[in-house]
Amino acid sequence: MVLAFFDTLGSTFLRAMDTTGDFAVCSGRAFAAIFRRPFDGKNLMRQFQAVGINSIPVVVLTSLAVSMVFAVQLAFGFRQFQAEGLASQVEGLAIVRELAPVITGLMLSGRIGSAMAAELGTMQVTEQIDALECLATDPIHYLFVPRLLATAIMVPLLTAFSIYVGYWGGYLILVGVEGQSAFVYGHQFYTLLAFRDVRIALIKAFVFGMIIALVGCWKGYRTQGGAEGVGNAPTSSVVTSSLWILIADFFLTKLLLV
Repeated sequence: MVLAFFDTLGSTFLRAMDTTGDFAVCSGRAFAAIFRRPFDGKNLMRQFQAVGINSIPVVVLTSLAVSMVFAVQLAFGFRQFQAEGLASQVEGLAIVRELAPVITGLMLSGRIGSAMAAELGTMQVTEQIDALECLATDPIHYLFVPRLLATAIMVPLLTAFSIYVGYWGGYLILVGVEGQSAFVYGHQFYTLLAFRDVRIALIKAFVFGMIIALVGCWKGYRTQGGAEGVGNAPTSSVVTSSLWILIADFFLTKLLLV
């Protein structure tokens, strides 16, 4: 019984190390390939549209909903202490530092990361990636790099847009429903904020974008098992990237706020 336990523990540890090493190697090859010719501008523009423009409706709806719900909770909480004016200050700080980058990252991991895993997984099981190698085309350079660049650039831009939408979500509740002055809300929203907070949000979004692209592409690139593998790849990609986004958010917050 004891030997079986340690055998299972050891094999699990070795599989985890093997998986981590494979992901690190693929990620390293992707970063190295960014600076290698040829540059596929057409493919990159297509990824910009898929990651950025097509994700705007999702970002608008989620940012608006989350900011409005958060404003409702803040208004209710501060009303207990007759400090309703503080709600807009906390709303601004929370949206810029945490809600906008994290919610945007999680939503895009579900929308973009899963699509990347499914697309590359289908290419893998139908041997299209093998065909690229036969044509002397590096699959990492051709498939990973445009998606990595697109997410690393577009996720911070979408986060900035999410902050703007979040401002108006709080406005609708605190001004339109709670009756706070529009001038007071506009002034108080930025009271606790500094340029450093915006910088922190954009750095987080940049890291989250790289996590989404690397995990999604890697899960698809290593897909096995035919149709079942293609079905499992997007699910595994979303779970893994979402988990690492939350972990990275904690460490980036601790690091950047020092």
